[in-house]
Amino acid sequence: MAAQTVEAPARAAGRYQLDTEVGRLSPAERAARGKAARAEVPRDSHAEFDPPSDRPDPISLLEEQARARVPELIPVRWGRMMVSPFTYYRGAALPMASDLAATPVSGLAVQACGDAHLSNFGLFGSAERRLMFDVNDFDETLPGPWEWDVKRLAASLEVAGRDNGFPGKQRREIVTAAVSRYRQAMREFAAMTNLDVWYAHADITQLRAQFDSQLRARQRKYLDKGLAKARTRDSMQELAKLTRVAGGRPRIVSDPPLLVPVDELIPAERDRASVEEELKGLIAKYQRTLETDRRYLLQQFEFCDMARKVVGVGSVGTRCWIILMLGRDETDPLFLQVKEAEASVLSRFVGASKYANQGQRVVAGQRLMQAASDIFLGWQRIEAGLDGRTRDFYVRQLRDWKFSIEIGLLRPEGLQLYGALCGWTLARAHARSGDRIAIAAYLGGSDVFDRAITKFAAAYADQNERDYQSLVDAVKSGRITAEHGM
Repeated sequence: MAAQTVEAPARAAGRYQLDTEVGRLSPAERAARGKAARAEVPRDSHAEFDPPSDRPDPISLLEEQARARVPELIPVRWGRMMVSPFTYYRGAALPMASDLAATPVSGLAVQACGDAHLSNFGLFGSAERRLMFDVNDFDETLPGPWEWDVKRLAASLEVAGRDNGFPGKQRREIVTAAVSRYRQAMREFAAMTNLDVWYAHADITQLRAQFDSQLRARQRKYLDKGLAKARTRDSMQELAKLTRVAGGRPRIVSDPPLLVPVDELIPAERDRASVEEELKGLIAKYQRTLETDRRYLLQQFEFCDMARKVVGVGSVGTRCWIILMLGRDETDPLFLQVKEAEASVLSRFVGASKYANQGQRVVAGQRLMQAASDIFLGWQRIEAGLDGRTRDFYVRQLRDWKFSIEIGLLRPEGLQLYGALCGWTLARAHARSGDRIAIAAYLGGSDVFDRAITKFAAAYADQNERDYQSLVDAVKSGRITAEHGM
């Protein structure tokens, strides 16, 4: 007889803070915390998704979010979200955060990603020039419930499986494998020392050897091709792709609205020389947020050009810039990405960040969750941008061996392996900041939690399809305007 799902009341999220005193408790006391939370909020209760009759309209939430963004880019965002239910899901972090706020939580806090869908994991190069696999998007990071990240990841696997045309049985196996790997990994981390957890990472060479026997010949070929491609994704490649030589210097090409050089955005009363001086001053201030050795390295590069660039799905409309800097000569480029940091979508449900600067919030969260972060990761506040308003930004390299798996090309067994890797990676990120012993005790050794989240993922994927149709209907009715193919 199937186990009956136990219902538990959703907790009011309230303010979440990381527990810095957890080290003063014994492992037994920490495990007792997890078991007590399990008694109060049964693991079965995570299976349910029953939106209230007054559920906020997801399109209204997204319209509200768009008001602070670049107006002419909003139709591009709608167009990208309309491609499929999966691309809609990628851009709908705020509606899902609103939905998750009404679901049960154990009350155990971690540094949450806030947008842990499967396309926000990928490869990048560490400072030691090793290819690493990790979470790679932290725009929404904030201390919050660990369950929300797990549910966002699980639902994204279900949505992607539907987009790829996988049957229900295979989708359930994919989701369950990812959640099971998260649970098992958390239990493994619970038994490790603090330093061992901190040093844990997913080195792609080790992963390649570990999963080799589970890969088909075609999958090995695809993976090897992707790894080789990742190692070519750097500033030199971007220089060839994004610039042309003008006046003896490389300049970023114009491709509006996706790529617009700063010259085309400067108000008529301003001249480029004065704008460049301001930009150099801002770069100097950003340098102060770097470690001393990275600051010294960056000071050996000079500003060359800058442009506004559209990125991603959920981020479209935020102010994102790329800065071209040159080192010893034109063969020594560095592209920095300067990305606007708004308040996290989680903040209205778990409380505001302790950081006044949203860029610093992103950087602090990324450094806490990632095994190794970009050497140029820092933040900046611009008191009066081109629109005259104060805005926060974070900075990182535009390309540093970055590579993301093309989810639409994966077969069921490939997506299952990838989902399990994401589950392990998310558990490691959470174990660095949360009480891993308490969370592991809450999860337990059985598959009760795995099965509950798999049911939640299917129910939320149904909701996502309805919300996607609402977006399509809003465009058809003229309520919103979408630009396709950008």
